[in-house]
Amino acid sequence: MSLQGKTLFITGASRGIGLAIGLRAARDGANVAIAAKTDTPHPKLEGTIHTAAQAIERAGGQALPMVVDVRDEDAVRDALDQTAKKFGGIDIVVNNASAISLTNTAKTEMKRYDLMHQINARGTFVVSKHAIPHLEKADNPHILMLSPPLDMAEKWFAPHLAYTMAKFGMSLCVLGLSGELRAKGIAVNALWPRTTIATAAVKNLLGGDALMQASRTPEIMADAAHALFLKPSRETTGRFLIDDSFLAEQGVTDFSKYRVTAGVPLAPDFFVPDASEPPPGALD
Repeated sequence: MSLQGKTLFITGASRGIGLAIGLRAARDGANVAIAAKTDTPHPKLEGTIHTAAQAIERAGGQALPMVVDVRDEDAVRDALDQTAKKFGGIDIVVNNASAISLTNTAKTEMKRYDLMHQINARGTFVVSKHAIPHLEKADNPHILMLSPPLDMAEKWFAPHLAYTMAKFGMSLCVLGLSGELRAKGIAVNALWPRTTIATAAVKNLLGGDALMQASRTPEIMADAAHALFLKPSRETTGRFLIDDSFLAEQGVTDFSKYRVTAGVPLAPDFFVPDASEPPPGALD
């Protein structure tokens, strides 16, 4: 089974998990629309929409790099239309673009609050909203949010209320849209990592090189997303998936290849419910 000839529209795909998902699909021969803000190199962040497009094409796919701010409804609508026109439709939408600030309420500036909610919750809503007419025409349409299970525990909200609300806003879109679009056969799911993932956000904002060494690579998320996109959309929707547990469902037993550094204990990510047990040996 393969994503050959399928078209993916991925927000925030110039680097990190979004790019990894695009590269995994590109190895099948998929088309990947890279909808992100980084048009020119950033001093602290690797990758632009152009370097991502080159990587997609080297991997075997076709790429469409576009400067898109998901806060701009017209830009989102135009980018989706451009993608459908170039590739003949859209099969998969990945809402990956996200903003983070791990500040408590007193220290959260309202402009940062607005940014997180505009990108995370509103951006996910607007991208999904304008993708629906395209996905209705697809054979096996999927929408994926890179967002956590809706585990309403105080410990997730108290330390960084604004960020948690914004990320859970993405997950609420999963809850609502999966029901709204079920009759249309459009799958809507969430995917979240059990451990921290080695991305620029982890290095620059969370824990530096030490946390990077205690993380898994973005490829675990890419492999989980790929497996999900091969599932029949009418049979797999409304799920809040944890990367290693979902891969274990697909028969994966060796998770060692996803470690950044062998032997370093893995750091847990935010928002993983206490009841979510890792697959046997996955964290060893």
